[in-house]
Amino acid sequence: MSRTGPRASRPVPDGMPLGTVVVMLTDVEPAVRLNAALEARGIETVLVSPLDDVRGTMRRARPSMVVLTGALLDGPNLGLVREQLWEGVSVVGFTDVADDTLIARLRLAGYAELFAKPIAVEDVADAVHRRLERRAVAEITGLVGESEAIREVLVKVEQIAPVTSTVLIEGESGTGKELVARAIHRLGPRRAKPFIAVNVGALPETLLESELFGHEKGAFTGAAERRLGRFELADHGTLFLDEIGEIPSSTQVKLLRVLEEREVTRVGGALSFGVDVRVVAATNRPLREHVEEGAFRADLYYRLNVLRIYLPPLRERREDIPLLVRRFVREFSAQHDRPFHGISADALDLLVSYPWPGNVRELRNLVESMVVLAPGREISAEDIPRAIREAGGRRLLPVPVGPVVREGERAQGRELEFIVRSLVELKLQVEELRRRMDVEARPVPAAWVGDVHSVVGTVAPGGSVADVWIGSGGGIPPRDQPTPPSVITVGPGTTMAEIERRAIEVMLRETGGNRRKAAELLGIGERTLYRKLREYQADGTWPDLDVT
Repeated sequence: MSRTGPRASRPVPDGMPLGTVVVMLTDVEPAVRLNAALEARGIETVLVSPLDDVRGTMRRARPSMVVLTGALLDGPNLGLVREQLWEGVSVVGFTDVADDTLIARLRLAGYAELFAKPIAVEDVADAVHRRLERRAVAEITGLVGESEAIREVLVKVEQIAPVTSTVLIEGESGTGKELVARAIHRLGPRRAKPFIAVNVGALPETLLESELFGHEKGAFTGAAERRLGRFELADHGTLFLDEIGEIPSSTQVKLLRVLEEREVTRVGGALSFGVDVRVVAATNRPLREHVEEGAFRADLYYRLNVLRIYLPPLRERREDIPLLVRRFVREFSAQHDRPFHGISADALDLLVSYPWPGNVRELRNLVESMVVLAPGREISAEDIPRAIREAGGRRLLPVPVGPVVREGERAQGRELEFIVRSLVELKLQVEELRRRMDVEARPVPAAWVGDVHSVVGTVAPGGSVADVWIGSGGGIPPRDQPTPPSVITVGPGTTMAEIERRAIEVMLRETGGNRRKAAELLGIGERTLYRKLREYQADGTWPDLDVT
């Protein structure tokens, strides 16, 4: 295959077809020149006249790309673009003028790439060739998208695949880390050898070493015969270690030795033997965080992190969601033999705005359910699950968070989850408090607004301390203006005991000295309130209240 310009390596294996390009003869001169340039690069092409049976040609040729050389906004051509979108075929167009408004309109209509006439035919042929190669890599990897983030991933896969260095893939659950690992294997020189995947986080510590390194007969109770480990099974191929951050400390030492020495010793064995394995590891949480927490060896981290790929979550590449939806619709319509009548723009907007905490895996499962349960018509916004309709644009729990580390102290696991949930709930309570105070609270006079380091709150008649309205100015009443009986004043240096005492006094005034009702509104027991009152009255400073 000949082409202009040097090239370090092919992103797809030699001999793998890039597909067919259908070139429309709407504008004959550029169509013929482009067709010749593509054929010179070894790309299969089909020339089609607008007067021919275009759709029949599409069904027979099953193209990877269509090039429209004119009349881009004509009804038949726009219909063709929409049809090819659902077939996963890119459509390239030639515009008569280089107009930004026109190009934006055509992109919204579904055109993947646009070139203004007169075209530089070699540049267009190169662009078509690159797009075909990206499509071939996407088919191999299963990583679908036109976003800059996913293009960077595909470029890294192309660069990493030909070498044998260890690779670390980081990304949230459901982003497709195993797809990337398989792509690295399939695009590299080891593609004809085994690809062995093991989830180290799902194996108990007692079995993990046996799974990875194998064991000899009689090595432990139940070891009735010799067993080959995953390293042996992957010899001359690729070993994918998923959830590598969960590997126990004792196994980390042995894994490090295997990676450095390229030798394996079976459990219960005395002899080591060499293995030629490319290791690709993956984690759904940055491995450096495990190192900072002391849960993962730094030397093993550096040994694994020779080459690194970060897979972005779906919420960071929302422009890829329509492409993924169309791909999954094609896949599941064929798998379940179910017709699919399309999805409305409003419904697609809901899917694009949803934050997808489960990433591509969650989207894929939803599309499968949409295909299987399709109502026999176009999917509308009302057909989208309620949780997705109501959650568009909001971040949902559980949220992926790293460890909280401060001055040697850290929170993790369930403790961290509790902190995050508590903060979210507190935020919601504060918002509700503001809403209620806007309606119920008596306003604080503007003359009271003062020192921003202080807080003034008022308790509405019949309200509780939980219903305190926080003054926007946070001031203290001036000295020459008396504090109303229903106002709690909190100044700098005020202790919690003083706040508690003042809250009890205010509530007793509001309830006319009714101890039972005051205790109920304060959220404490009546006996507790009685004990507090006795303590306050003992020091001789308690106000003269008629308490019942």
